[in-house]
Amino acid sequence: MSFHLHKFPLMSKSRKLHQLITEQETKQTSTAGIGEAEGEERVPGGDEIEEVHSQISLPNFPGGSETFEMAAKFCYGVKVDLNSSTVAPLRCAGEFLEMTEEYSEDNLISKTERFLSQYVLKSLKGSIKALKSCEKVMPLAETLGIVQRCIDSFASRASSADPASFGWPVSDEANDNRATSNQALWNGIESAVGRKGAVSASIAATSVGRGTNADSWLEPLSLLSLPLFQQLILAMRARDPSPDIIESCLIYYAKKYIPGISRLNRKPFSSSSIASESEHREILETIISNLPRERSSKSSTTTRFLFGLLRTANILNASESCRSALEKKIGSQLEHATLDELLIPSYSKLDENLYDVDCLERILIYCLDGLEERNASGIEAEEDGDHNVISSCLILVGKLIDGYLAEIASDANLKPDRFYNLAIVLPEQARLFHDGLYRAVDIYIKAHPWISQAEKEKICRVMDCQKLTLEACTHAAQNERLPLRAVVQVLFFEQLQLRHAIAGKLIAANATPQNSARPSVLRREQEGVEEGTIPAVAAGAGEAEESRSPWRTAVRANQVLRLDMDSMRTRVHQLEKECSTMKKVIQKIDKEGPRGWGSSLTRRFGCKIKTQVCDSHGQTVVNGRKGRDHDHQQ
Repeated sequence: MSFHLHKFPLMSKSRKLHQLITEQETKQTSTAGIGEAEGEERVPGGDEIEEVHSQISLPNFPGGSETFEMAAKFCYGVKVDLNSSTVAPLRCAGEFLEMTEEYSEDNLISKTERFLSQYVLKSLKGSIKALKSCEKVMPLAETLGIVQRCIDSFASRASSADPASFGWPVSDEANDNRATSNQALWNGIESAVGRKGAVSASIAATSVGRGTNADSWLEPLSLLSLPLFQQLILAMRARDPSPDIIESCLIYYAKKYIPGISRLNRKPFSSSSIASESEHREILETIISNLPRERSSKSSTTTRFLFGLLRTANILNASESCRSALEKKIGSQLEHATLDELLIPSYSKLDENLYDVDCLERILIYCLDGLEERNASGIEAEEDGDHNVISSCLILVGKLIDGYLAEIASDANLKPDRFYNLAIVLPEQARLFHDGLYRAVDIYIKAHPWISQAEKEKICRVMDCQKLTLEACTHAAQNERLPLRAVVQVLFFEQLQLRHAIAGKLIAANATPQNSARPSVLRREQEGVEEGTIPAVAAGAGEAEESRSPWRTAVRANQVLRLDMDSMRTRVHQLEKECSTMKKVIQKIDKEGPRGWGSSLTRRFGCKIKTQVCDSHGQTVVNGRKGRDHDHQQ
């Protein structure tokens, strides 16, 4: 672009232009008849009457023609609009044109330096805008130290700021609200300074304005190029600010440039080429490598974002170290995750599973290691509720994993070993009850009817029947899908629960003032009930024996229950042998042919099975019949 300008205003402010114009005029006077030539910037000089023109070319001018135009206006004495976006290019232009204070008083360099120091670098937003404007005047801006000054100014002010006062971290809901009521938000910000004398203010505008106060400088921050953004984050980390501040910057920048990072606010992206995928991968790895290791105060929002990063890292094939660091970060706050976030699809061609079970298992191990470190280091040991907090986190993780197991159990490609290994990772204290685990086991066995009996028994071993509630025990006892051994265990512990419940009711019913005066006797009697034996009583206490007759009744009932369980266990083993014998006979009959199979089967099993089915309760049945016959005769 060419500019037709007078030489005297330019020469009065710029030493470089003065030298170039002087050299050009010297050549023109020594060589006559030189015609005009076209150039990028033309500065006419000489006497207009003689129509002698000088042409000056300024290649590689910092900031281009737009910045040169503002510098030329300054030379003409026209007021230049100095702001955060123009001060850095004008400072570089003044350096390029040598517009120093020694050459001319109150020159461009001194004006821009003063404005930069007194106004721009005093605010977060101004520092970011000035840093963004340095991109088009590189590397001169970096040589002059403008880039580093902007970075240091922003880092120092952001590190000393309170994250809550700026609305950190910026959530998806705040972005959605900003999109729907943008004008109201900006009005709220503009009127924040003069709001002291206002009679009333909108509560909604005030609450939304907090989030937008951060957005007013986070938006220009997200426009920085990746190298400048990385330098800025490194400078902030060197000053050890609040982790929420760094996370907010990283979250905002990632949502700006990485497609599909947020499930709640997905914008359509055009199909990415190979180059754009590599750029996305570079941005992703930069974001992950700069994430703070500390736990975030807004863990639910950050955890949702981290799972989005993990899905994107799997899609873009990020480095193994990058994904490992991200999994450790997620594991440090896994208790704040939701079941939907745990369902990470498997993108590997070698893995036929619907979900990435191995990834979640690694995250779970990182979570348990982190809880163990917190418990061992005693970071919160001074507080009485430290162990309670860790235990509550562990229980939340246990419920989350049980729900995850129930979701992935219906996957037909999920191997029994993978299901078993994930189920046993959690420690014993992570599950108060095993109802959720039983539900997952039941779903898995129902969805995988082809697995062997040994594999079913192995899957059922992840459950502790003592931790099943009465409702779960009732369902499991009638569940035909469970192995017979598991059903027997459930029935056994169900009887134990009933026995303890009966004993507890008897203790509550017979707690009299006389008994309360003798706690040692009650304790011995209670221990006797738990052990299934009659408690020893001192001689000469006949009246006490009569008053404690309900205790003897309860003990006898417990002994009967124990005998019933023993007979049931024996009967189960007999049934297993009978079933095995029947299978062998049927296979033999199939080989011999259909002739004579009915009589043979009846001769071998007909009466025997019918008689043995009633063996365990034969006495009860006979007694019942006799009683009914006796009543009928009466």
